[in-house]
Amino acid sequence: MNVPPPTPEEQVQLEQLYADFEAGHMIPLWTEIGDLMPPEPRPQAKPHLWRWNELLPLAQRAGDLVPVGRGGERRAISLANPGLGGRPYTTPTLWCAIQYLGGHEVAPEHRHSQNAFRFVVEGEGVWTVVNGDPVRMSRGDFLLTPGWNFHGHHNETDQPMAWIDGLDIPFVHYTDTSFFEFGIDRVTDESTPDISRSERLWSNPGLRPLSGLNNTVSSPIGAYRWEHTDRALTEQLRIEDEGFPATVAPGHAAVRFINPTTGGDVMPTIRAQFHRLRDGTETRTIREVGSSVYQVFEGRGIVTIGDTQHKVETGDIFVVPSWAPFHMQAETSFDLFQFGDHPIIEKLHFQRTYVEGDNS
Repeated sequence: MNVPPPTPEEQVQLEQLYADFEAGHMIPLWTEIGDLMPPEPRPQAKPHLWRWNELLPLAQRAGDLVPVGRGGERRAISLANPGLGGRPYTTPTLWCAIQYLGGHEVAPEHRHSQNAFRFVVEGEGVWTVVNGDPVRMSRGDFLLTPGWNFHGHHNETDQPMAWIDGLDIPFVHYTDTSFFEFGIDRVTDESTPDISRSERLWSNPGLRPLSGLNNTVSSPIGAYRWEHTDRALTEQLRIEDEGFPATVAPGHAAVRFINPTTGGDVMPTIRAQFHRLRDGTETRTIREVGSSVYQVFEGRGIVTIGDTQHKVETGDIFVVPSWAPFHMQAETSFDLFQFGDHPIIEKLHFQRTYVEGDNS
C-alpha cells in the first residue's frame, strides 16, 4: 500500500507530535516495531570463548594482589560478554566467573537472592559451607548454593584452588528482586567431612527420606559428585555398544542434574547438564531459545557458534546466545559441562528448538 508523503503542514504537525511524545516520555510503536518484535531472536549477547590457559593466570595474579574479605567478598572475576555493553554478564540472564581462593584463605559467609552453583574443572582442598553444612569441592563436582542460603568457603591446604561460579545475577537484577545479607566473618563450620550431610540424606539412588516429603524449590543436594556423573555417562555409551537405546544421539551421552523432590531442574532459574561425545562424534546443528554457557571438562573438540569455529580444550568456557546455530565435533573423547536459563524460558512458554535438516 502506497502512502502519500505528508504535506508541508502535516510535516510540521508530525515534528511537533514527536517532540511532544519525547517531552512526555513516550515512544510510538510504529517507529520501534522492527527492534521490539523482530521475526526471530536477535540477541545482543555474542558467541564468545574464554581460554582457561588465559583465565587461570589472571586469577593467580589477582590472588597475589587482591585480598578476600569484607568489601569485595569474593575473588571472583566475571566473564563479560562483549555484546552486552561492558556489563559483567555472560548472557542477559546468566553470570559466570572464575573464583580463586588461596591457600588457607577463608571467604566469609553471606547470602543473597541469586541462585548460585560451583563447578570444579581441577583441584581440591576447599570446602564450601552452605547453611552450616560443609561440602567438599573436588574435580568434576557440581555444587549448589540456592538463593538465600548462607555460604562461605575455606581452603584447608597450602595450595590455591580455582573453579567457576554460575549465578542468575542479570535476571535478578533486571527484575529488581535482589536482597543481600552479610553472615559471620569466617564460616560456621570449618570441619572437613568427605561427604556432606545433604549428600548423606539425599544422594541415595532412587530413595527419598520420609523426613523430606515436601517438595523444595531448589535441590536439597549440596554436591553432585563426579564419580556418579562419570558412571552415568559411561554406562549410557556401554548400553549403546550393546545395541540398546540409551544416548541422545549416536556417540553422545548426556545427563541432567535434577532436584530429587520434583524431578525438575536443580534451581528455578538455572538448568545444568553434562555431555560426553565419543572421539569423532558430531552433533546436529541446533538453534534454541535461551542461552547456555559451556565449560570443557576434558578432551578436545571443535565448536561452531553462528559463523565462528573454535578449537577448544580442557577448561575453556564459551557462550551460546539465544537462537545462535550451534554444532560440536569431538576430536577426542569430549566432556562438557553446560548450564543455561531454560527453566525461565520454559516457565514462560517461550521455548523453541530448531534442528537443521529436520523438517518435522
